[in-house]
Parts: sequence; structure tokens; C-alpha cells
Amino acid sequence: MASPTRALGVEVIGATKSFGAFRALDDVTIKVTPGTVHALLGENGAGKSTLVKGLVGYGVLDHGAILADGREVHITSPRDAQALGIGMVYQHFTLAAGLSVEENLLLARGKLPWKIDWAAQRKALDAFMRRMPFRLALDAPVSSLAAGEKQKLEILKQLYLEQRFLILDEPTSVLTPQEADEVLGLMRKLASRGDLTVLMITHKFREVMAYADNVTVLRKGRFVATCAVANTNRDQLAAWMMGSDASLEAREGAAEDAGEARLARRTHSPDAPALLSLSSLSVVDDRGHAAVREASISVRAGEILGLAGVSGNGQKELIEALVGQRKVVSGEMRVEGAPYAATREEMTRLRVFALPEEPLRNACVAGMSVAENMALRDFDRSPLRRWGWWLDRRAMRARAERLIAEFNVRPPLPERAIGTLSGGNVQRAVLARELGQEVNVLIVANPVFGLDFASVADIHARILAARDAGAAVLLVSEDLDELLELADRIVVMAEGRLVYETAASVADRVVLGRHMAGHGDEGKPQPDEATVLHASA
Repeated sequence: MASPTRALGVEVIGATKSFGAFRALDDVTIKVTPGTVHALLGENGAGKSTLVKGLVGYGVLDHGAILADGREVHITSPRDAQALGIGMVYQHFTLAAGLSVEENLLLARGKLPWKIDWAAQRKALDAFMRRMPFRLALDAPVSSLAAGEKQKLEILKQLYLEQRFLILDEPTSVLTPQEADEVLGLMRKLASRGDLTVLMITHKFREVMAYADNVTVLRKGRFVATCAVANTNRDQLAAWMMGSDASLEAREGAAEDAGEARLARRTHSPDAPALLSLSSLSVVDDRGHAAVREASISVRAGEILGLAGVSGNGQKELIEALVGQRKVVSGEMRVEGAPYAATREEMTRLRVFALPEEPLRNACVAGMSVAENMALRDFDRSPLRRWGWWLDRRAMRARAERLIAEFNVRPPLPERAIGTLSGGNVQRAVLARELGQEVNVLIVANPVFGLDFASVADIHARILAARDAGAAVLLVSEDLDELLELADRIVVMAEGRLVYETAASVADRVVLGRHMAGHGDEGKPQPDEATVLHASA
């Protein structure tokens, strides 16, 4: 590795931060060597976000010291962090979509003169772009950029500000595999030549092993371990995150059993009936633009059909149409061969259930209790409704207690407001409501986004169990690893169209990524493509 020249080294010693009685960070120490890529791992709630917010000035630490290049510094605001050369690229884009690349770079400076000398600024930005390892057209509208290009622009903003220490928060969550490798490869290159130090928050072990020099693991607000990536492996990292090798072995055994079940299911007869069928379905977005374009698919009993795609390519609108939150412009939806318009009565009669993205916002009433939320499907029917008007709260509570125990919702308190539960427990509560009865069709969207390791394993097991019980499962996920693990077939959606299909058992990440980016081989027949685009119910 080249000797670091301008990369900033940062060390946090004894970081502590509390929110009321809850201690989010408890005496955490981490040292990030200049000119390296340092991965920060931990389950949801491990303290990662609290730690980096202390570094960028959005959450001042209660106790502890921060050292920059060996000198103690005080960071009380984002301006303090920026003055030290510390910047952050957030998980979600912070760009002005209606402006150009050039205008977004200038806005990043914060203070601008009342009159901008555009000729001088363009000359300076051209020189800046020529020094960068990747380039974007300065006059390109941000709205025209692909997700990978937007992520590059977020990084360019920080480099334009001459930051020397860059924090990346889940930097590849909206990128295709190829875009993710390109962006992280560039970060590794900048760090290796001493231009930059990178602290990367990620939940993907593959990225840690491929691009990080060192890794630190936090658990429940405490420091667990740090080491060179070359001296560890995925199993050890998972054990550190979870707290015991025994729990890791149990998960590995469960994964092996699930893998055997999936293999058996993939060899299952393709003659199973199609329970969910879409024919030439078209849907528009909130602005009236085409979001889903003549989509035709079928999902058969006892299979998981995975829908892959970079965020913003029509998946959200498709799910909203399937659960009755968005009108269909043209085309047809059918369940068990019967016309389906996603009304509440049809969903009940045809046994269509859903776990939408961000269920606390899209599938719950945060201020209502867990028991009340579990009754939202059938509060107006027996056995909860008696004599046509009386809501039997004793029956509601008894059923909630049974579902809470069956689905391991914590804390096991039916009367507790569901909005006070952790993300994983909200997911479990909604799954309990949706899977607590016989299911024909299960529609699932990004079911484990932002959840901890244990919650992910539990929810994945519930989805597989529904599939094995004979349900047709449509699984929409922006995590390709999740689809490769769970799905029997995978289809790709790009720019609102279904463009590719493959059996998950033979799926190629590179090929999937190319189609997700809209770069499929035009004019060449794709494997099994006709099956998905023209599937008959």
C-alpha cells in the first residue's frame, strides 16, 4: 500500500451515548487507520449509526474522545466535521433532482456568492473531474442519472469538498452488483493511494471480505472485536455479531435444511396451478408516468417467485396495485383464475395476504395496540364481532396472545402500541396477522430491510414455511442475495418492464445485474424469458 499522504486517521476512545435510560453506546473504542477501508458491522441497534453521527456532528457524544491524526478534536456540529475533512454519504440520496450535476456540486459547498461566475466555476469543475477516478457530465440533469451514477455523484460531492475521511452508510443498497463493485473498487483505490480513509457501514459480508482492510463489530452498543479482514472469515464475523458460536451453528443448520427444502421444491412439478396471474398489467406512478408496463407473470402454488430490480423501476407501484393501494390502468389480475381487483372483500375471500415494505407505515396503525393491529383483517367478522355490532376484546386479546407466542413477537404484550416495537418485531406481528390463517397468495416486499441478523433468519423461515404449505409467494427485494437464497424463480424488472427470467438454482449474478441495469443483450433470446413474459395462468 502506498504511504498515506492526505488521508485522515480517526480514533474514537470510550464513546458513550444515552437516550434517556437507554444506552446506545457503551465505552466504544475504534481506530481507523489513514489510507484504509474499515468496515463497521453490527445488527440493527448495535450502535453503528449513533457512533458515526457523533463523528459527523449530528449527535454529540455524552462521553469519550475523538482524535483526528492523533490530535483530540471536538465535533459539535456538521460544520466542525466538515472543517476536519470528515464527510458522509448516506444510504438514501441527498441530491437536488431538478438540478444538474454541476449545480449539485456547487450546492454542496453551502456558502455561495450572490452572483456566480459560471465560466470560472465550470473551468474549476472540469479540472476537478479530470482528477477524479470516475466522471459524470457536468450538465447532466440528476433526474436522468442511473442509481449508480447518483451514488457516484454523492461521493464526488464529498471529494469536491476535499474530505479526507469518508463514511459510507450502506453504500450499495440501491446499486446493481456491477455498480456496487465499481463504486467500492474506486473507494478501495482512493484509500490505497492515500487520498482518502473510508469507514463503511454494511451488512454484506461479501463486501467486507472483498474491499475492507479492517473490520470492527459492535453488539448492543458495545465493542466486540476488531481485526484485519485477512485474519477472519464470515462465520467468525457472524458469531461476533450474534454473540455465540452456538447460535451461529444453529442458524447454519437451519439454513442447510432450508437449502435442501428449496432444492426439493425446485425439482417440483411445474404443473402446479397458477394462483396469481398478471396479464399485460400497466400501472402509473404518482406523477401519472408509466411505472409498470404490460407486465405478465404467474406464480404457482408452492413456489417463491423473486422479483429483482434496482429501486425505482416499478416494483413499488406493482406491489401497491396488488394490495389495492394503486389503480390498474390496463391489463388483468387473477387469483385462482378469478378476476382480482384487490378489494378488501376479494383479498379475504381469495386468501391474499401481504407484507408490504415499511409495514409500520404501510400495514399498521402505530398508535393502536398489537392486538388491535392483529385484528385489522377481520375485526368486523366472527369470532371477533358478535351480534353484528359488539367487538369481543377478550377474543381479540386471546388470539393475539396465541399469535404473539407462535411468531415470537417481543415483548409479548398484546396491549402495547405496535409503534413502540422494534422493526423486526413489527414485521413478526404483521406476519402473524397475515399468516395466522390459511394463505393462497403471499405478497412480500423487502421484508427484512434494516433488520438484525436473527430477525432476518426468522422472517425468511416464515416465508419459506408459507411456500412449503402451498402458497404462491411473490417476493420483491432489492437484495439480490436474499432472492438467490429464497426464490425458486427470479424475474428482473427494469424501467417498468419484466425483461428476464431464470431458475434461481442456475442464476448468474453478473447476468442478473446486467439486466437490472437495463443492459441486457438486445436482440439475443434470453434463457426462459418467454416463460415469464408470456406465462399463462
